[in-house]
Amino acid sequence: MGRRPRRRVRSRGRAGACAFRLLRHDEAVPELADVLDRLHVVALPMRVRFRGITTRELALIDGPAGWGEFGAFVEYRPAEAAHWLAAGIEAAYRPLPEVRRPRIPINATVPAVAAHDVPGVLARFPGVRTAKVKVAEPGQTLADDVARVNAVRDAVPTVRVDANGGWTVDEAVAAARALTADGPLEYLEQPCRTVPELAEVRRRVDVPVAADESIRKAEDPLHVVRSGAADVAVLKVAPLGGVHAMLDIAAQIDIPVVVSSALDSAVGIGVGLVAAGSLPTLDHACGLGTGGLFVDDVAAPVVPVDGYLPAAPVTPDLDRIAALAAPPDRRQWWIARVRECFPLVS
Repeated sequence: MGRRPRRRVRSRGRAGACAFRLLRHDEAVPELADVLDRLHVVALPMRVRFRGITTRELALIDGPAGWGEFGAFVEYRPAEAAHWLAAGIEAAYRPLPEVRRPRIPINATVPAVAAHDVPGVLARFPGVRTAKVKVAEPGQTLADDVARVNAVRDAVPTVRVDANGGWTVDEAVAAARALTADGPLEYLEQPCRTVPELAEVRRRVDVPVAADESIRKAEDPLHVVRSGAADVAVLKVAPLGGVHAMLDIAAQIDIPVVVSSALDSAVGIGVGLVAAGSLPTLDHACGLGTGGLFVDDVAAPVVPVDGYLPAAPVTPDLDRIAALAAPPDRRQWWIARVRECFPLVS
């Protein structure tokens, strides 16, 4: 089960308080030993396979300002994972911004399930009026995607699809035609991998194009927007290095923003909801309802009310953290990962 979390003590650390050192941008970052002292590693079982996994491992940081989450996917190398660690440290040690709106509209997230399983998935998102449907799943066909999207249309008025860069340009164009034969799409999210491909798809189809990986995995997150390759920017707090970094990026682009989850626990979702609540404008439902993909989570589920979730941080339940603790060898793996990524943060 791993170690049982200790009850919250705000001034915990060496000599009774965190030891900070000043870094670039005048931001203070805690010492590595303090971060590791506050680390809890959990393994969350999933209802269906998503991104090829059935268990979501991540680390939580019980910090003096709140709870942070470090959940970079296990295949990510340190240079990319360090952004996720920076986001977790920020949430744990730095106050979150004030929100401008108390609740956030969310979309349902429909994995690449069979069409007949769609109603069961949507039942976990009461009141939502927008759904994001995963498409371009390896081993499935365009006909599978069309059937799944149409099953969602039977229940939800607004549908968007996410290909995670799984199509070529020609495949994306053909898919856009097939998927809009029976109704409109709000947008195609990341139909292809590269920015030039997104721009070409955008020229050849009438459906708006949204960029996700082309923003969060890019050395320059604004390149896709400057290139005229997207109509919507999908921003995720963790891969971009934290709430303040995400808000800085959002302030520099002139297209609508959708704040989305990176398969976060309830802690990460809460931070994302605060980020969405802090934006000056919010024109689209956000992808922050993915908690329904877990069998169990580190906090009791917050059920959407009329398709909305509150824009507030989440404090996890310590008993749940203990029950969901990753095995000791996996805890050590995450500790080693934090050690490896920390120099890139600081």
